[in-house]
Amino acid sequence: MTSSSAGTSPKPGRGRAALIHAAVLGFYTLLSLVMTYPLALHLTDSVAGQIGDNIYFVFLIKWYQQAWFGLHISPFFSPLLNYPQGWNLASTDTSLATTLPGLFFSLFGGATFGYNAAMLLTFVLSGWAMFYWVRRLTGSTGAGLVGGMIYAFLPYRMAHFLIGHLNLSGTEWFPLYFMGLYDLLRKKEGWQWSSILLTAVTLGLIGLTSMYYLYMTLLISVVFVFAYWLLVDRALLRSRWFYQRMAGVGVASIPLLAAGILPFLGLNSQGGLASRSVSYASMYSASPTDFFLPSTLQFLVGKWVGQHFDRSLWVEATLYIGIVALVLAGVAWLRRKESEHRPLMKVALVVIGVAFILALGVRLHWLGQEVTMPMPAAVQTYLHSNAVPMPALILFRFLPFFDKMRAIMRMGFFVLIFTTLLAGLGAAWLLQWVGKRRAPWVTALLLILVFVDFYPGAFPQFAQVTGRPVDEWLAAQPGQGAVAQFPFGQEDDQQQVYNTLIHGKPFIGGFFSANQPEQYGRIKPVLEAFPSAEGKAILGQLGVHWVLFDLSAYPDFAAVRAQVERLGLKYDTTVSGQAVFELPAP
Repeated sequence: MTSSSAGTSPKPGRGRAALIHAAVLGFYTLLSLVMTYPLALHLTDSVAGQIGDNIYFVFLIKWYQQAWFGLHISPFFSPLLNYPQGWNLASTDTSLATTLPGLFFSLFGGATFGYNAAMLLTFVLSGWAMFYWVRRLTGSTGAGLVGGMIYAFLPYRMAHFLIGHLNLSGTEWFPLYFMGLYDLLRKKEGWQWSSILLTAVTLGLIGLTSMYYLYMTLLISVVFVFAYWLLVDRALLRSRWFYQRMAGVGVASIPLLAAGILPFLGLNSQGGLASRSVSYASMYSASPTDFFLPSTLQFLVGKWVGQHFDRSLWVEATLYIGIVALVLAGVAWLRRKESEHRPLMKVALVVIGVAFILALGVRLHWLGQEVTMPMPAAVQTYLHSNAVPMPALILFRFLPFFDKMRAIMRMGFFVLIFTTLLAGLGAAWLLQWVGKRRAPWVTALLLILVFVDFYPGAFPQFAQVTGRPVDEWLAAQPGQGAVAQFPFGQEDDQQQVYNTLIHGKPFIGGFFSANQPEQYGRIKPVLEAFPSAEGKAILGQLGVHWVLFDLSAYPDFAAVRAQVERLGLKYDTTVSGQAVFELPAP
């Protein structure tokens, strides 16, 4: 599979190469609009699916704009959320690498448009990045197109798109990172500055996309390098160039990595990053079947899969590799002796195996259920379970920060990356085998088969991103007293975080599902039982002036209103189902 083989493209000049890449970007843009249809009809006012994590990223885009250009403060800490303690946004994900493009687009069409444009951009760039890697390896434009299409529209990506995970959708950096890392390992002499910079910058961008991704990438990178040393070049660890290049990557990546990591390290030093229990981690462990069951979104069999298999964790468990990708990867492996990329294939297979095992989490699951077996009493006592333990349990107990990952099954994404790479190599062999005349037709056929395998159908549900009328009302009220929302369970809802951008007042809640700040954990038991005298005292201490009640959550609100007024709060108005009270200053 070289650039001079049949079915591949000769190396073009710079002008022609630019045209090819522009055409490829256009191709993936068109495909993205088709695969996410009818998102293109709702870009400025709605998000795909229901309101959830998506609106948090809409908030982030608008908040970054407001913090930088309006308030002139660090965007990573909001003094207006979890008021008056404030909130470190690193407790979720700052996701600068994916939200900053959204900020740019928001200047033209608002924050919702910015979010949707940024999400679409992840599809386009992910496809192009894998296309570039495969084409660079094989010289085959057709194989690159197939590999890029598989990668861009993996059901994993479609699931996280629908749920609104803009951070986890930022997968465009991975092909370029591993491409650069592989070049640093296989080239024998010289600094290889271009590869050092590529590896360092993309590693930094991964860190600015998601701390999950950065942690997992560093772990898989160790596996990648070890596999290369063990299977390809046993002299690697004796080469001074290896250590100099790795040091170069480390130094060059510092600026971007520091921007991504420091807020998280600061949060961790304050006890703000929660460690998970083994039982919690087990819930988010993949089943082997997750890699082979089609997505519940798939337009032909998705509904049937959802009806016959436990897909309660369908977002995280959507790790389907794809029939076309599996077949092409198998072709690449079977014909590996004919390929100059045999060393890379061996490394890729090791990475796939390790990532697969790690994705299975701390306890073995089958079809979403823990697999148990009889064990000696002492072993069962030590493990606190009779479930079959997995190798990730060792990392969970002894590797720093591993127990802070909420969904270990996300390690399965690296199975998908390297299976896609192998599929691209397999497509290149196939196109070479059929010859130049048939290669375009076979390429088109492969693209159609990938489309059928992954197509989710037209998305039936879109949610409009709007502020509540009560937030417009609050925005018109003088003063900056804080807002409290009841029932208290709504305090950590993403919609409420977005609402703060409408009314512009401090809010005692935030988006705390992953890591609850100290203040929130302290006040939660009391305010969950509000109205009460103790709850009123806490609200006063927090500087709350506006107290809102969602009437839909109170079947007998008349009784609740009577209790609230007996505590001395003054009823103000009811706006679109939200009753507003004022808490007098102490």
